[in-house]
Amino acid sequence: MAKKAGQKIRILFVLDILKRLSDEAHPITAEDICAELEKLGLEAERKAIYADISALGEYGFDIIKSGYPRGFFLGAREFEEPEIYILADAVRTAKFISPVKTRELVGKLDSFLSVSRRAQREARVYFSADTKCENEEIFYSIDKISGAVASGKKIEFDYVSRRLSDDRTAEKAVKHMKISPYALVWRDDHYYVLGNYEKYDNIIHLRLDRIHSVEITKEKSRHFSEVSAYKDTFDVADYTEKLFSMHGGRVEEIELFCSADITEQVFDRFGESIFIKNVSENGFGFSVKAAVSEALVTWVMNYGSKIRVISPQELVQMVTDRAKAVLDMYGE
Repeated sequence: MAKKAGQKIRILFVLDILKRLSDEAHPITAEDICAELEKLGLEAERKAIYADISALGEYGFDIIKSGYPRGFFLGAREFEEPEIYILADAVRTAKFISPVKTRELVGKLDSFLSVSRRAQREARVYFSADTKCENEEIFYSIDKISGAVASGKKIEFDYVSRRLSDDRTAEKAVKHMKISPYALVWRDDHYYVLGNYEKYDNIIHLRLDRIHSVEITKEKSRHFSEVSAYKDTFDVADYTEKLFSMHGGRVEEIELFCSADITEQVFDRFGESIFIKNVSENGFGFSVKAAVSEALVTWVMNYGSKIRVISPQELVQMVTDRAKAVLDMYGE
């Protein structure tokens, strides 16, 4: 026999049933809701269910009455289906999220869908564990680093990198570090912490998936104005925009000439705010501020004759040297 205990919060169970079991294609009747409540040990008549649904509607929930099929379903939800798909796909493809955490987060996102919609998604969900990191500490690291940034404290941790061992296998190298953290950024499919390593007067970028055992120290962080051009506010967007592929290098005005057929790739890499200097049938020239680095050289080389460096001369020489090195490698 059904219990009357919990009747005061019955309306919450009704809401949960509507969220789990109903959608536009699968409305649920008052009789079905009563049956579901029965499974939970709660008794209710159809009249009470109608009153609960009316009260939920007055509160603001978008509960729609369907004529065919007959019943009720929850219309607007916290997240619409396309939003769930976008967020879940971002989680699945993010390399810094471990396989275990990926399944957990996707499951939480899917819980915002009805059971039938969830089943449809689960049949299509796939990700490659080989492209995911194995660091299960990363979310704890994010929490601690965010706290350190907010409180202006230094952090210390173990930073794990890989190197080639004497027996020609990859081995881990662990370095204990202490930095003044300024910001967390997601760039080029990796999560980074930006900060100052106490031994140098610059800003470094460290991947969170390589950070372990983060601890917040009692030491006050070094102010970013001592190691960057920013005085009152550390402009993360401006800094990362100038920093090419999260590799260090001196930020300078660079000038390039590109073939017209890689216009899309240029805008993808530098954004649409680049300064176009000249346009011809063969392509266009533009200037932009970016870090002169080996990462930039690699990007330029990737397009071969479709892109040419005009200035600075240092970058021209770096590209020339790289091209000669490649030619020597394959030449006789």
